[in-house]
Amino acid sequence: MIFGDVSLDIGEGAVGTVEIHRPPHNYFDQALLRSLAEAYAEVDARADCRAIVLCAEGKSFCAGADFMRPAPQTGGPTALYAEAARLFDSSTPVVAAIQGAAIGGGLGLACAADFRVACPEARFAANFARLGFHHGFALSVTLPAIVGQQAALDLLYTGRRIGGEEAAGIGLCDRLVEAAAVRNAAHALAGEVAGSAPLAVRAIRATMRRDLVARVRDAMAHEAAEQERLRKTHDFAEGVRATAERRPPRFEGR
Repeated sequence: MIFGDVSLDIGEGAVGTVEIHRPPHNYFDQALLRSLAEAYAEVDARADCRAIVLCAEGKSFCAGADFMRPAPQTGGPTALYAEAARLFDSSTPVVAAIQGAAIGGGLGLACAADFRVACPEARFAANFARLGFHHGFALSVTLPAIVGQQAALDLLYTGRRIGGEEAAGIGLCDRLVEAAAVRNAAHALAGEVAGSAPLAVRAIRATMRRDLVARVRDAMAHEAAEQERLRKTHDFAEGVRATAERRPPRFEGR
């Protein structure tokens, strides 16, 4: 099944593969997040699928939004995150297969999943501060819950990239395997989840995440407002220019 640039394949073992097709870096926009939400909703409605593997075609898992060539969309970050919030509403467990970079909002997408499988070559970064920008995609909620408050502050304040081995060390990824085995390992983990009683798994997941959606929506509303405010600053323009020119940014605090 095809949902825009997203495909859904229901395979053996009651595992659905949801794949993003925007190689090489799989930048997202409002339309892509809507397509992902529609694919998740299709899985939720099916009795023959009990877990999702989220993966991506190309070099990167997801490099977030493309600030160099922003897609036309209405509503700004608020509308974007309204679609992102739908991913947290899904009732089916998700395992993200991260073969490459999960950067910025792409890290947020990875953290929306229940589990992350990666390889040493994978790269993770909450690079917002290096762009003169506020983080988004509910990383205010998800990142501290996954790696702890101090590790989250480290990643958010510095914007530094970490590899798969460090990510595994701080709990950001749950399985670390060779690059060629990432998808198979993600499917194996999703298969273990799908092998449990489906009503029990959904009930347990709903209990463990019972206030998550509300906290995610609150966080995204605040994050979107801060992003809109900082988007108008000199530092944000400089951060985008510096990234495009592959040089250190020269921030001035204005």
